[in-house]
Amino acid sequence: MIQRVYEGASKSSLIDEVIVATDDERIYKEVFRFGGNVEMTRKDHASGTDRCAEIAERHRNADLVINIQGDEPLINYKQLDELIGEFKDPSVTIATLATPFKDESEFLNQNRIKVVLNVDRDALYFSRSPIPSFSYGNPLKIERLKHIGVYAFQRDVLLTLAKLPVCEIEQVESLEQLRWMYNKWKIRVGLTQIETPNIDVPQDIEKVLKML
Repeated sequence: MIQRVYEGASKSSLIDEVIVATDDERIYKEVFRFGGNVEMTRKDHASGTDRCAEIAERHRNADLVINIQGDEPLINYKQLDELIGEFKDPSVTIATLATPFKDESEFLNQNRIKVVLNVDRDALYFSRSPIPSFSYGNPLKIERLKHIGVYAFQRDVLLTLAKLPVCEIEQVESLEQLRWMYNKWKIRVGLTQIETPNIDVPQDIEKVLKML
């Protein structure tokens, strides 16, 4: 799975370097075996963002840092190019992606994160619960958006975010990005039609294997 993520990300012509960041010797050896670029990190990181920040601290020449989770074996380099493209707007410091939900069961699945946006396509809120709730129906036919968990940061912003204390709303939803928003950081959300299922629970593996 990690090799597929690595090779998928490496296809982007806009990315200069792909690094697997891990604290696990088994993963380190596997990436080394297939010829990938890998760096060991501390074991005490609470999140992937913190782990990325440790790597970013070492790579002072980086301008953007992208956090791609290791459970995205179908990652598409075109998604990453779209994500990087959001930084053509000089006001963007953090960016992520979302795509329309295609079926109701996915929308109701708490492992699929939902996001609602403002007029600038900055995130208003992320949740595991269905948002908008449509308690009164959906007369305006509002599109329901599924968050794709890949993030890009200006390097200095990433280092700042890694120092923020945990907040309560983040703990309630178990969504780290709410910590950044709580502290007034804006997250630009690029809209993509490219959907690449990730693996959150064992049941997701069969779906991904069929697509492969």
